[in-house]
Amino acid sequence: MKMIPFTKMHGCGNDYIYVNAMQHPIAHPQACAIAWSDRHKGIGSDGLVLIDRSPVPEADFSMRIFNADGSEAMMCGNASRCIAKYLYDHNLTNKMAIRLLTLSGIKTLLLHLADNKVERVTVDMGEPMFDMPEQFVSSRYSGKGSFVSMGNPHYVVFTDDIDQVAETGRILEHHPAFPQRCNIEFARIESDGSIRTRVWERGSGITMACGTGACATAVAACLSGRAGRESDIVMDGGTLHIEWRESDRSAEGRFFQKNHVYMTGPAEFVFDGDAELPNTTIAK
Repeated sequence: MKMIPFTKMHGCGNDYIYVNAMQHPIAHPQACAIAWSDRHKGIGSDGLVLIDRSPVPEADFSMRIFNADGSEAMMCGNASRCIAKYLYDHNLTNKMAIRLLTLSGIKTLLLHLADNKVERVTVDMGEPMFDMPEQFVSSRYSGKGSFVSMGNPHYVVFTDDIDQVAETGRILEHHPAFPQRCNIEFARIESDGSIRTRVWERGSGITMACGTGACATAVAACLSGRAGRESDIVMDGGTLHIEWRESDRSAEGRFFQKNHVYMTGPAEFVFDGDAELPNTTIAK
């Protein structure tokens, strides 16, 4: 049975299994994601991330991400930060700004170092979009939250009862208005101005954090007058700083674009290991 080297990492507790697909391509990542993500019988994670070369010159590397149920996601902010750390700390790049190809477009990762290791990463998450599916407008949940797409769909509900995430999150993820399902955030404005948020991530259920979800929450809070252009989003696993740029800005030799959402947070190594390919998979 073939063994695949992996690295487990997390961003604010949102943990994934990372495989260098440039050296170890996997033919059936969906099956691997299901088997390896199992927290009782596998490695335990929110999913599987494959790091690969970019097929287009506009990007430096590419990522594919598979949720714990095997479904493929378009983008993950926490995973993208960890990819930046993996690439730099493993000497696969010396760039301080990495262009990462995802299913929701190319994202720029800006590295922040401590002792020559990546400690934090700022991700240019692009511009938010707000087209709510028509089927949802007439549903009983319409008007209770805000639909924001950060390259993947999010529905943000502001409520004092953020712990309804387990029950209501599951219902909303599978609402008929979302044929591809949806990520759900329950958020509460705290006395210090931070936003306490819990996440139901499509394909994974409750997760400790969600980068795109934090961005969607910050944008929804700004649009509804609950917060300004910058917010600290406090999730179960940690805090992410989100800035929705109102104008262009240059700082420290880096350019920040108007209307783009920038997410800054930690990326942390957990452990390395070797995983056995499930019987249903065959390496390329």
